[in-house]
Amino acid sequence: MPVKNHMKALRAEHAWTQADLAERVNVSRQTINAIEKEKFDPSLPVAFRIAKVFDRTVEEIFLDEQ
Repeated sequence: MPVKNHMKALRAEHAWTQADLAERVNVSRQTINAIEKEKFDPSLPVAFRIAKVFDRTVEEIFLDEQ
């Protein structure tokens, strides 16, 4: 079961498109879309880059609700 996340809301706070975030994280827009829709779990390095871009901890963005 994929982890839940707050990426879409955080992206909206910054008025970023998926493409904007993808460029900042150095992944494809499709990767951002799949993570947001919880169809794909990011690798640990990608999760850390996402957290850094949003100036949050990984735990603030990704939730383990098993």
